Amino acid sequence: MKLIEINKVRYRRHLKFVIAGCVVGLTVISLVFSQTLIAFFPDQSGSHFHWNLLGVVVASVSIAWLLNRYRKHDFMTEVVYVWELKQALNKINRRMRKLESAGREGNADALLAMHYSYLASRLLWQLDDNTLTMEELAVKQAELDSLAEKFTVVLNVDAYDERTLQQF
Repeated sequence: MKLIEINKVRYRRHLKFVIAGCVVGLTVISLVFSQTLIAFFPDQSGSHFHWNLLGVVVASVSIAWLLNRYRKHDFMTEVVYVWELKQALNKINRRMRKLESAGREGNADALLAMHYSYLASRLLWQLDDNTLTMEELAVKQAELDSLAEKFTVVLNVDAYDERTLQQF
């Protein structure tokens, strides 16, 4: 996955709209569905837990279906990109100890994956205004740069491919 610049204002506006839409949709669909079932199939004991649960499940599936259906829409471009980028970072983070170990030994693929992780994290943290950990990230990037220099590895973020993680 290539790193691209995201318009922060557009991303934040669209993300807020998508989250609000999901919350409203989940609430409305679950209430309408469960109240309809309760009206048609009332329980003598007064407990309608199963109908309410079914309403929430139907609403969740409906929202998931809608998000998946419209993920290619222009409005969702930034939101889907960030979501997929976070998934790619999770794959790297699950293997980070092995990557760091291999990187200290000079493995070029490990160094490249770490480089991608650091740059992608910086991009995401800037989008989310998470500046508290930027200094720690800068220290890690400096350590990575010194390792790359030591082993004469050229780190080009565009060369990263997540299939290289399979060896770690």
